[in-house]
Amino acid sequence: MAQHNETGEMGEKLAVEWLTQHGYKIRQENWRYRHLEVDIIAEKDDTLHFIEVKTRRSTQFGNPEESINKQKMKNLKDAAEQYQHANPGWKWIQFDVLAILYKPDGVDYWFNQDVYL
Repeated sequence: MAQHNETGEMGEKLAVEWLTQHGYKIRQENWRYRHLEVDIIAEKDDTLHFIEVKTRRSTQFGNPEESINKQKMKNLKDAAEQYQHANPGWKWIQFDVLAILYKPDGVDYWFNQDVYL
């Protein structure tokens, strides 16, 4: 397996742990609809969260969250619409980014809520 795949998988596992520790209930991981995917779908305080996880081992190519472009956010929005169609009843939804950076002295987490589309 390529190292970037291993890094992404480890990042998503760390993200689930971090979210759970911060009171989120994980509903889905790697939820797919056709070519669309949401890394994590979670709930907290009557809000459904669609979470994009980005993980890097260095900032050589920028911070993890900087790799999210308009097309990725459009895909996330489209996937969220499909998920809500199959799972109706949510009054509040939110798009979030959880960026993880592996550092020599540990792991840094950056959680940005209310990502604007």
